[in-house]
Amino acid sequence: MSAETTASLPDAHGHFGPYGGKFVPETLFSALEELEREYASARKDPGFRRELSSLLADFCGRATPLYFAERLTRHLGGAKIYLKREDLLHTGAHKINNAVGQAILCQRMGKKRVIAETGAGQHGVATATVAARFGFECVVYMGAVDMKRQALNVARMEFLGAKVVPVTAGQATLKEAVNEAMRDWVTNVRSTHYILGTAYGAHPYPMMVRDFHRVIGDEARRQILQREERLPDLLIACVGGGSNAIGLFYPFLKDENVKMTGVEAGGEGISKGKHAARFQGGRLGVLQGAKTWLLADEDGQIEATHSVSAGLDYAAVGPEHCYLRDLGRVQYDYATDAQALAAFRTLSEIEGIIPALESAHAVAQAIKVAPAMGSDEIIIVNLSGRGDKDVAQAAEMLLNK
Repeated sequence: MSAETTASLPDAHGHFGPYGGKFVPETLFSALEELEREYASARKDPGFRRELSSLLADFCGRATPLYFAERLTRHLGGAKIYLKREDLLHTGAHKINNAVGQAILCQRMGKKRVIAETGAGQHGVATATVAARFGFECVVYMGAVDMKRQALNVARMEFLGAKVVPVTAGQATLKEAVNEAMRDWVTNVRSTHYILGTAYGAHPYPMMVRDFHRVIGDEARRQILQREERLPDLLIACVGGGSNAIGLFYPFLKDENVKMTGVEAGGEGISKGKHAARFQGGRLGVLQGAKTWLLADEDGQIEATHSVSAGLDYAAVGPEHCYLRDLGRVQYDYATDAQALAAFRTLSEIEGIIPALESAHAVAQAIKVAPAMGSDEIIIVNLSGRGDKDVAQAAEMLLNK
């Protein structure tokens, strides 16, 4: 199957080729089916589209700029580098696109309580924000380790009225936070909607989250045509679960001359327990609702992961990314902690833009490949979030403070 046909995916059962599907407890099937029906109805409803467009513009701050990083381009030599400025959205990251869309669906379903998982805290902040806007009760599950390194976002969620529940099991990071959110959902399925934060999980989440984030790529496409009167040569985005990346990539999939690279977390290097680069050291398996590529041992036990970035520190990757990799339509690379921190500092000093550590992985890839490209070639990097939340952590590592 070619990339041209991927617009019709997932299929009716939520599969992207062999990936995806619904692997959940029986108690959640009715909730997933309700969500699938509601989303199918909403996407045909002009009223839903108007409300979503209005909130994305007036509440979230869309459209975001496509910024020519002129000094970074000169510094590196080679390709022209543009940054898609999702960091300028309300709450500081792309996560609000999906949170707003799911909040409207939650309201349509008559549910008054929302839950979420969060790693870096940006999805938790986005969920708490829309919960305040719509008047929902809100509970966010977050690994205790992540709460320490993302204390600013914990405070933001609490100011927004959310209850942040620390998760101490296992590694006490994102995977464990997802586990706890799913346990809550099973218990409270009639009253609660789970605003899942990435293009992962059981159907319809990967499709739905992709659709809510495709506004990134739709805007970038219009903007680059206006600025350069042609499409880019390369798109780059970081990949944890993969929501910001699929949002940028999806509207360009049929454009065969546009190359795409997703950048995973290389951590301290590709050795067991030291990274979160699923395509570098993973295998096919099932985790938290979907069949996908994940980090597990020969017995199927999930391996420990590591990344300087809490948002990329996850053992599995979204099923659509697996399928696009199989097709050869998207290439996947990784950046190490050291490379991401260097990119964090470079972009800050040269362009006056402090990126999220997640986004710094994508910037690191641009720093790696741009010098070998021609000066007439164009790269778009998705700057998925801003680095306010990471300043204290980065200062410890880069400024010895």
